[in-house]
Amino acid sequence: MASVLRILGIETSCDETAAAIVERRDDGTPRVCSDVVLSQLDEHSAYGGVVPEIAARAHVEALDTLIDEALKRANVSLSDVDAIAATSGPGLIGGLLVGLMTGKAISRATGKPLYAINHLEGHALTARLTDGLTFPYLMLLVSGGHTQLILVRGVGEYERWGTTIDDALGEAFDKTAKLLGLPYPGGPAVEAAAKNGNPDRFDLPRPLVGETRLDFSFSGLKTAVRQAATAIAPVTEQDIADICASFQKAISRTLKDRIGRGLQRFKTEFPKTEKPSLVVAGGVAANLELRRTLQELCDASGFRFIAPPSRLCTDNAVMIAWAGLERMAAGAAPDDLDVQPRSRWPLDQKAETLLGHGKRGAKA
Repeated sequence: MASVLRILGIETSCDETAAAIVERRDDGTPRVCSDVVLSQLDEHSAYGGVVPEIAARAHVEALDTLIDEALKRANVSLSDVDAIAATSGPGLIGGLLVGLMTGKAISRATGKPLYAINHLEGHALTARLTDGLTFPYLMLLVSGGHTQLILVRGVGEYERWGTTIDDALGEAFDKTAKLLGLPYPGGPAVEAAAKNGNPDRFDLPRPLVGETRLDFSFSGLKTAVRQAATAIAPVTEQDIADICASFQKAISRTLKDRIGRGLQRFKTEFPKTEKPSLVVAGGVAANLELRRTLQELCDASGFRFIAPPSRLCTDNAVMIAWAGLERMAAGAAPDDLDVQPRSRWPLDQKAETLLGHGKRGAKA
């Protein structure tokens, strides 16, 4: 009979408080026993973005209750859990402190080992939970704080092939929405407006298209959106829809070029991979237009396109628990209880210091 590892996951890196119980059999088969997420959207929407102090306070108020709920839904107690996995970075330091300290307290009280998890590693390994993916594969991470193309070689083995040199894609969506008077969060608002727009009305730039390096840039595109809106001010509802549609088209064409070059590099470096895969992760991965673009690109390039369910693309504790289970299965030692949270924590520790990849002094 296969043995089972069971872990409690805790996620508090930004504005979602989450807890989950996940199991992994020794043959790698996963089981999500519970998945509890409390969104703080209403608390932050009035400010047009996440307020760190409000987020941290909300985590303090909700986390214990969510952990209890996760245990109840899984029909287990803390004595039935083999380990604790808590997000240790990157993210908002106040929120990270709440989750990691809670994980430490549970570890100390129960004697269960603690795994301090890199939030980005959670995203990187989610496709192995949902689709049983084998190494190596490519991951496009697109969120409010990250836009990176990463080679996933194995648990703890990551190579950054491309990153944003200025704004992350999610940040560009949020700023575009704010400029046009659309509500927060900006990604879903821009996508909704774009459905009624003409994507060919505005000829917006496609940054870095044609360059051999695999980095991204969205600051110039954001500036072009502002110039387009200013030129026709005051903007009508149709103007806004047309700008959003044109913005999404520019993003899609940019990603098609950037990611297309990454797919070709992967095929060159891993020619014996029978069915190479591209995984998309992060909150922006929920955008249907971007998913269609990436699906078409993968179909044309002979790649399998994997987009986990939207609830596992946004911040969640399932991916944190699974990353902990993957580390346990790989024989990684648990973390000491003096481990500290890290607001910046790149997956690729050897990567050159550039904006967007998670080193201190750069955008996470």
